[in-house]
Amino acid sequence: MGHDIARLHHVGHIVEDMAQAISLYERLGFVVPPPSCPAMPRHEGAAPEPFGAANTHADFPSSFLELATCVEDGDTSRGLPADARLVPLEAPAEVLPVLVERIGETSANLAACLDRFEGLHILMFSSPAIDEAAARLTAAGVRHGGVNTVRRAAPHGAKVPVETVRYLEIDGDAPGDRPGAVAEGRVGVVADMDADVQGSRDLDHPNGAVGLVEAILCVADRELTAVQQRYETYLGRPARQEGAARVFDLEGAALTLVPESGLAAFLPGERPAALPALVGCTVAVRDLAVTRDLLRGNGLPLRETPSGDMFVPADAALGTAVLFRPAPRPPGDSRPRR
Repeated sequence: MGHDIARLHHVGHIVEDMAQAISLYERLGFVVPPPSCPAMPRHEGAAPEPFGAANTHADFPSSFLELATCVEDGDTSRGLPADARLVPLEAPAEVLPVLVERIGETSANLAACLDRFEGLHILMFSSPAIDEAAARLTAAGVRHGGVNTVRRAAPHGAKVPVETVRYLEIDGDAPGDRPGAVAEGRVGVVADMDADVQGSRDLDHPNGAVGLVEAILCVADRELTAVQQRYETYLGRPARQEGAARVFDLEGAALTLVPESGLAAFLPGERPAALPALVGCTVAVRDLAVTRDLLRGNGLPLRETPSGDMFVPADAALGTAVLFRPAPRPPGDSRPRR
């Protein structure tokens, strides 16, 4: 029987300056389209102005990396680029206040993340059966906000005009936890992507990236067992031990828990900005040598993990280590690794 949570859906990098972040990700070799941001007029008859939260993605066939920032009403100090796409809010009068309130809550959550540190704060898993996942989490005593549904225009070239996204966010148990957030940030589950819709996006990255294959969560040593048990409940599967780390094997990806005392060995030179913290993510690439040449050519510093992954350190990547790993070879491909 398959699991109701199968793989990584996306991680979210919360940034201070969106234009700067897009420039970084382009230097990292990703294709990143202009960000989108909700917009509303500040008074009747005025032009819509950005507010709430802006985001964009570096997309892969079944996952993505998200860049997000918060934007106050009419404030562009977060460095929205000139080509940012403003999306005017259009909703019935009785619905609009609720929509604005939800967007405001999202922006407040992003701002709280930035108060901790600039870096990864979002970890979302992909589910082939999100209603079953929600029921299992409820039965296990995991608090969450239920399955939400949002719809947005599908990318040009998709067979359907509207993309439907169904998701849930896990609530923390500690006093003062914000709805939809746990200690390390926003963690939740998203229904599997529509392959046709995702395939209509630009998936051809100069660095050869083909998928998100790992998220790395650093925790205090004394909290490692408790966090492991928490994620065993979330994911419905046990972790395995790999040195000091605890690894959850997913379909084509993994969540790796690393104790603070083991982080320097796991990611040489890295230190967590806070605890617990998502300290890095790993993408699979077609040819690691090509990726290495691109990154060096763009002036980015590189380090290597004991397992042979290559990474750009957090202090050069806006607060998160970005790792690169060779993608699995297709059957019958016996060419040597580079």
